[in-house]
Amino acid sequence: MAQWDKLRQLPIAYRQQLHELYDRDALPMDVRHYLAPWIEKQEWQRAARDHAFAMVLFQVLLENLDIQHSRFVQEESFLLQHNIRRYKQNFQRYVDDPCALATTILWFLEKEKEILESAELAEKVQLLQVEPEAMETSSQQDLERKLAGLRNEVQCMEHTIICLEEQQDEFDFKFQTQKLEAVVDEARKKEQIKALQLLVNKLNNCRKSTLSGLNDILDRIQDIIDVLVKKELVEWQRRQQKACIGAPDNVCLDQLEKWFSCVAVCLFQVWEFLTKLEELVGKVSYENDPVKAQNPTLQKRVDTLLRDLLKSSFVVETQPSMPQGKGSLVLRTNVQFSVKARLLVKFPELNHSMKVDVSMDKEAPQIKGYRRFNVLGTKIKALNMAESTNGGMVADFRHLTLKEQKSGGGGKGVSDISLSVTEELHIIYFNTVFELKGFSVELQASTLPVVIISNSSQQQSAWASVLWFNMLSQDAKDVMFFVNTPAATWPQFGEMLSWQFLSATKRGLDDTQLEMIANKLFGKKPNYDSCTVPWSKFTKENTPDTFWVWFDGILMMVKTYLEDLWRDGLIMGFVTKGKEKSLLKKKKRGTFLLRFSESVIGGITFSWVEITVTGEPDVKTVQPFTKVDLSQIPFHEIIRNFQILEAENVPENPLLYLYPDTPKDKAFGKYYTEKSGEDSPYIKYIKTKLVFVSKENTLEARSPMPSDMAQGEGLEPMNGLCGEAAEQDGDPYPLTPPLESYDPDPMMNGSVEDPEPPQDLLMYLNNPNLFDNDLLQDDQSLPDFSLQGFNCLLPQSCGSFP
Repeated sequence: MAQWDKLRQLPIAYRQQLHELYDRDALPMDVRHYLAPWIEKQEWQRAARDHAFAMVLFQVLLENLDIQHSRFVQEESFLLQHNIRRYKQNFQRYVDDPCALATTILWFLEKEKEILESAELAEKVQLLQVEPEAMETSSQQDLERKLAGLRNEVQCMEHTIICLEEQQDEFDFKFQTQKLEAVVDEARKKEQIKALQLLVNKLNNCRKSTLSGLNDILDRIQDIIDVLVKKELVEWQRRQQKACIGAPDNVCLDQLEKWFSCVAVCLFQVWEFLTKLEELVGKVSYENDPVKAQNPTLQKRVDTLLRDLLKSSFVVETQPSMPQGKGSLVLRTNVQFSVKARLLVKFPELNHSMKVDVSMDKEAPQIKGYRRFNVLGTKIKALNMAESTNGGMVADFRHLTLKEQKSGGGGKGVSDISLSVTEELHIIYFNTVFELKGFSVELQASTLPVVIISNSSQQQSAWASVLWFNMLSQDAKDVMFFVNTPAATWPQFGEMLSWQFLSATKRGLDDTQLEMIANKLFGKKPNYDSCTVPWSKFTKENTPDTFWVWFDGILMMVKTYLEDLWRDGLIMGFVTKGKEKSLLKKKKRGTFLLRFSESVIGGITFSWVEITVTGEPDVKTVQPFTKVDLSQIPFHEIIRNFQILEAENVPENPLLYLYPDTPKDKAFGKYYTEKSGEDSPYIKYIKTKLVFVSKENTLEARSPMPSDMAQGEGLEPMNGLCGEAAEQDGDPYPLTPPLESYDPDPMMNGSVEDPEPPQDLLMYLNNPNLFDNDLLQDDQSLPDFSLQGFNCLLPQSCGSFP
């Protein structure tokens, strides 16, 4: 593509630089434009130092200007004839120094290259700063080309209107002159009339051509608006829905604003062209004037296109959210929330002039018990560019609250359908009026459906509703979505689960982790793509043991206590117990991995492999750690200080290599506190909960007092597999009741085999008055459980692994 053509297609900011460059007489833009191909082919660098060669180019330049002048004479472009003649006269000053002219043209061409290079660099930087999904698609590139073509057509039409006005002025001047002349000679009079008739015919043809060109421009605009409104805007709205529930989609509106604003500017220019035509018709008109016949239709078409464009350009840029909420779209009564509306058509002259009003549920559904709310706070704000980091026209509402209206009873027409509080969906509306250059239209934007709660205990369930709606719904105003809730396919569901971790910790779930979750939901299958998850299996209000409660408990634990470890990939997390066992049994002694508990909400545990006296691998698992533990000591310090006292009373940490074979200290070392041993800030927790005693086949938790460790003393053998002998008022507390049966985890699919009695047992040792979360078990498919109280200790179930 020629350099001049590239320059003409640059964004408006760079075209403005081009206008500023040619805002001087040294090389007029008209000459650069009409002689562009010839100018770019010449060797101006050689001409700048070769007088004879420069003189040749100088003469050819003048000849080309003569050719252009003749062309404009034939086209009867009066203004351009005048300009070209003047430019040629100005160039005559270089007749004695053509090298100076060559140097001047060379300077302009170099400056043009600098503008092009800066534009290309800015484009590359912008592409590097966005996610791969945000890079321009072929359809967006096609849209850019269409917009560039539209801008060019409008510019040409502006020139056409100027020429039309000049042609009309010429006709009007000759017509008025003839009226003033008292021509007696009939032959001459007929000649004058004939000449005027020719001018009228030419003017008529020019008007027809102009109207046809305007129709073509409006066809272009209609095509572009269809792409913007029906494709690009719809795709952005869907990306925003997914981004609200954690998807890493690009929801920046700057590109859409650029496109919408470009089309709006072109439409208003066409509006002005039609107004100009109306003005010209008011000065000169004649029978069968095409402007009188077609102008009203064109004006109506422009109005329709402007209205459609502007109504689509008013959107909610940032969905409602509370400062301390779980996520956007969950609001609580009497708690402040913020929301931001934006107009994608940017006209600086409208800054602070358009008032936006907030309202709620204008057409609430007729559902039994459906609540209604009033919006309180600063409900009216002006669209302005000051509250936007990128200069967009926004209304940023930061101090709104909701208050429930007093119930007025069911009344007639209310259906028997009822929804839970967290299945009720509500919409917030924004209204404003666009007024510019005599054109006015009312605009309305609306939020995605929000869930409104009255206390924090409902937040987890409310967020589940937000996840489900925005994962599945293609209709952003469907407040009846939960009347007949659709199921999610596994690909949709798994992707949504991964987004939750990605948004909370910057690391999502890998395929192996997702497969474990699918296995727990559907059982073992070769492929899960056809599997579906119903809403009732995901979560249901007032049901404590749902999948979502379990998953969200893990997510909150990781976000609060384990984010760094998770982000660095040190936690395998979602792995089945069978898979865990098969992985570890193939590894050397001391290899361990970290996984989430399947039955303790918000629990994490670790398992490691030991080698028995017979040389067989033996996998052991510790009782899950929860926020009670992690709030007292970081998990990496638990791994660092975990110890077992063997029969010889020698403390040993059995955790040596993080799966598959990374030395423990290499994996976790960067997280360790500088102080260790007796100086560790966690020494109290370490002494009471992280040291275990091994006697024969039994591992007992104990508080390692210095005398015990020095003399090699150990605790007495235990009474029973699931308890520890404890003295109360000097008498041992017997632990003899039989083992309890195991109930399968209600959240998970499939059955659990009857457990076998454990061979070894590891126990925490708390203070003498409280014994909690105190078991360490080997891998015999035992469930997660904890001891409730030392003084009233009862045997616990020895079912499946945590």
